[in-house]
Amino acid sequence: MKLHLEPCSITDLQVLANLSKRTFIEAFEKDNNPEDFKVYLNSAFGEKALIKELHDNNSTFYFVYNNTILVGYIKMNENESQSDIKDNNSMELERIYVLREFQGQGIGAWLLTQVISMARAKNKYYVWLGVWEFNTKAIKFYERLGFQKFGSHPYYIGNDKQTDWLMRLDLQEGVSI
Repeated sequence: MKLHLEPCSITDLQVLANLSKRTFIEAFEKDNNPEDFKVYLNSAFGEKALIKELHDNNSTFYFVYNNTILVGYIKMNENESQSDIKDNNSMELERIYVLREFQGQGIGAWLLTQVISMARAKNKYYVWLGVWEFNTKAIKFYERLGFQKFGSHPYYIGNDKQTDWLMRLDLQEGVSI
């Protein structure tokens, strides 16, 4: 396996939209009301939303490839583009998705090491993310890699109010939750 990241740009819009929808469907469709899910899918991963995010200088998307095969993507936010915490000393990992057929191969862990390296290179104190409170597999994955819960926030799928745990990983000595 030879993994590498490629930054996304506006020219990747269709590929990003299709990959975003596919990975979100694979991860969460079965756990949500179909009408609410469809509304969310079309608003969060529609062209209008993705164009805005791709033009945001404080948000960055990367595709992850295994050799030449697209296997997933990540989205990171800094500064005022962070979805909840607006701390200039932090980086938010808003999205980390690997296609179902490539899960369980260490790609997610590799992606997190890349995110952590990028955050350290920018002298960030910590990386944080939100994860659905019932996504126990993901929560255990993040905990194994050193993330700790420090709060929660509401997350809406259509009209369905859900709860995301906020988890963070401190990158610099002396920084605590």
